[in-house]
Amino acid sequence: AVEDQRKKEIYTYAAPWLIYAMGWSIRPDQKFRLALGTFLEDYTNKVAIVQLNEQTGEFVYKSDFKHPYPATKVMWVPDRNGTMPDLLATTGDYLRLWDVGATGEVTLKCLLNNNKNSEFCAPLTSFDWNTTNPNLIGTSSIDTTCTIWDVEKQMAITQLIAHDKEVYDIAFARGTELFASVGADGSVRLFDLRNLEHSTIIYESPDMSSLLRLCWNKQDDYYLATISSDSSKCIILDIRVPSLPAAELQGHTTCINAAAWAPHSSCHIATAGDDAQALIWDLAAMPKPIEDPLLAYGAETEINQLQWSVSQPDWIGIAFGSKMQILRV
Repeated sequence: AVEDQRKKEIYTYAAPWLIYAMGWSIRPDQKFRLALGTFLEDYTNKVAIVQLNEQTGEFVYKSDFKHPYPATKVMWVPDRNGTMPDLLATTGDYLRLWDVGATGEVTLKCLLNNNKNSEFCAPLTSFDWNTTNPNLIGTSSIDTTCTIWDVEKQMAITQLIAHDKEVYDIAFARGTELFASVGADGSVRLFDLRNLEHSTIIYESPDMSSLLRLCWNKQDDYYLATISSDSSKCIILDIRVPSLPAAELQGHTTCINAAAWAPHSSCHIATAGDDAQALIWDLAAMPKPIEDPLLAYGAETEINQLQWSVSQPDWIGIAFGSKMQILRV
């Protein structure tokens, strides 16, 4: 039958716990491998590694490791050639790097902490791993700072006060110099590692509502996307035209929780939200208004997380409740 010959478009993994953090593996020799972080109202959480068995069409539970508090984000080393150690990074109370062994067992490689004096830590809200130079990781914290880390030396290169209030997300541009952050003060701020004395505010939310997420277009450095708290709009920004959105994507009926640019196309972006919808948008018509999404997918319940696979760009991962689904786009 023709249906059998067509590969499946959707694969589902049902976890025994709520899923929050999610990250696609990038190594070419580890297709369809994802790390999933639990969301338990408990000190002890965990991160699990699952991988699709393409023969059976089922996800296989590979391994897991304990994690203090829910991981706010999880990312695999941006290693497109498969030549680096198989590393995983997580943020929560601290930034941690984990070593994934050949048989799947995971060991803590290092815990990175720049606050040597205090017994209290300021939780990290998010991080980004630089794709051009995987030795750089940037973290954002509720203590208003962003920190750029040297992975090999396991130390902070620089820490700066980035916002007036909590910082909720950080993203590198393509290359190693530029990064941006968003936070509770409602601003998007642009930084250059070559000159950290100055930052540029490229957008402020009209009602000063918190900006929760930020993602940088890796195919066209001029464009960023951000989402604000309890908003059903995704704001597209052009750093050449500060303060004025290049587009506002208004296809969701309730708040958006996640957005991800296509890793292989400069004009496609995906959004997902509490209306249980994952939408893919084509922005090629900008600066004309973008009225409707190109594709829409309905999940069973609110979508908390969305990640577009870098090494397998035909696939998007979403998480809702205790389920993770990968969708062929």
